[in-house]
Amino acid sequence: MAPKKKKIEVLLGADHGGVALKDELLPFLTARHVIWKDLGTFGDAAVDYPDIAWQVARAVAGGEAAKGILICGSGIGMAITANRVPGVRAAVCNDLYSARLARAHNDANILALGGRIIGAGLAREIVALFLTTPFEKGRHLRRIRKMEGGCS
Repeated sequence: MAPKKKKIEVLLGADHGGVALKDELLPFLTARHVIWKDLGTFGDAAVDYPDIAWQVARAVAGGEAAKGILICGSGIGMAITANRVPGVRAAVCNDLYSARLARAHNDANILALGGRIIGAGLAREIVALFLTTPFEKGRHLRRIRKMEGGCS
């Protein structure tokens, strides 16, 4: 019997403004035994961030991975685009507090980072916190349902 293929835990994507930071994060994820897949971009030539954001967001929403990490210059464009995909809760987190609350209170499944805002050291801390912080459920679950169209 063939060995069972491990499920991808994290999908990564970046535009030209975030590719350097993305490339810095890959060895960090590997060292933490995170199963990841890089969806590009793979160089510093200009690309349109929505193309990358759509690809990662659709894959996360479709269950190909539990979480995604998107990186552009600020993180904002990636998050706005990703949040247009039903089932995605993307959060721009360029600090530790936001990363913890994005997971604990909002059950964010995509982390958006600003490659021109934060350095690799802080990005590694944010990613580690984002990937390990559980969703607290409780009163937050009701609010997640409302975000998904259950407001009445």
